[in-house]
Amino acid sequence: MFSWPLNKKDTTSIQLTDLNRHQDIGANCLLLKMGPFTVVVDAGLHPKKTGHKSTPDFSKIDDFSVDYICITHCHLDHIGSLPILARTQPQAKIILTSPSKEILPRMLNNSHSVMLRQREELGINEYPLYTRTEIEYLEQRYFPLLFQKPHVFEKNGEKLEITLYSAGHILGACGFLFKYKHRSLFVTGDVLFRNQKTLKGASFPKIKVDTLVMETTRGLTETADATADDEMRRLVDVINHTLDRGGSCLIPVFALGRMQEILFILHEARRNKKLKNAPIFCSGLGVSLIEVFDEVSRKTGLVNFHKKILQDLNAKPLPKETYEGGTLPDKPSIYVVSSGMVIENTPSYMVAAALLGSKQNSICFVGYCDPETPGGKLLVCEHNEPFFFETIPTEIHARAAIERFELSGHANREELLQLVYDMDPRTVVLYHGDEEAREWVFDELVDQHPNLQVINPTPGDPVAL
Repeated sequence: MFSWPLNKKDTTSIQLTDLNRHQDIGANCLLLKMGPFTVVVDAGLHPKKTGHKSTPDFSKIDDFSVDYICITHCHLDHIGSLPILARTQPQAKIILTSPSKEILPRMLNNSHSVMLRQREELGINEYPLYTRTEIEYLEQRYFPLLFQKPHVFEKNGEKLEITLYSAGHILGACGFLFKYKHRSLFVTGDVLFRNQKTLKGASFPKIKVDTLVMETTRGLTETADATADDEMRRLVDVINHTLDRGGSCLIPVFALGRMQEILFILHEARRNKKLKNAPIFCSGLGVSLIEVFDEVSRKTGLVNFHKKILQDLNAKPLPKETYEGGTLPDKPSIYVVSSGMVIENTPSYMVAAALLGSKQNSICFVGYCDPETPGGKLLVCEHNEPFFFETIPTEIHARAAIERFELSGHANREELLQLVYDMDPRTVVLYHGDEEAREWVFDELVDQHPNLQVINPTPGDPVAL
């Protein structure tokens, strides 16, 4: 693995710095300098770290220096530290899609609430890292753009053209195409090319670019033989078998995107009489976001999800007793709750603790799980092996069926390689992937494109493009 450090004698007008403190999927943040323009793409929080260690390394950005903060989408690993960055960059416009404009404050306010709780429960004194007033203030600075409509910004007599392209993944997700003078740079953000039930796949431009900055989330994951439709049918089958044996099924989901997609799949299966009747429980944030999905669906058609789906399923909030003691209703049920990685003290963590000990139950993972999270550890847990829920605290022998379904919101690694062929860049910069995932993509690109410059940037070190 290697990268090209910035050469002080180099007259190249574009440089990139990865401000994520680690080469992983964490606090996503890219600093781009293009002539007189300074742009930051995303400002996330690391899901496995706490306090100021969870933020990008903003010390690399001078106060009052950023012109534009570009938001690819509204998962917290991409927006969770936006108020912190915005605090030192009050002049910066926040460029995003219209759906993201509606989703972003809800995600940040929920994050603020979680920080308040963690301050009490875990004694993290620096929490919360920002105030609700700062979140509200951001709304004055949003600069939404339409997909595929170039917008030209000017500074010091020079021009920067920015165009947004749909990235699939979740509602509002986009990739950014930057054009400065004769140079072009495309940042994928998180991308999914296949169509989901609720959202069309990415629509990236079929053009040659100078530099492609590409996510690598699934670089280490071999592409499954089964199609997404096959996996959806298998998910419904596993749920039915679980209910038949008197058990309950947990589906850990990300509140934004995965929850709505899974609810759509369950609704479709039940409407077609392929899903057995059982109570369905959902957790808070993902349910509140359904209002946004419903509004965007009615006004723009960018997403295919209406709140009537929740009503038809008769989905209920998770019982309060689950949060307090890990107890669940006796009746076999389906739990579609966050977090998707079963992070400590989340609804899915408490439900998993209640279900794991019985062979009647099932836990069905439908998205990416970091190996170091409780969800990632559950996925490799052997049958009957003791599993320790640290924050409850309790040890439970893993007797429930644990299943994984290839329904990720990220492009598979062959699709990423194809994207490089399609855009035919001179340089590819890898980001948003664990070390091993980046290594696989890096090695494949070097092998297949011997003349291609492939960069896996060292965190905090600027590279010339």
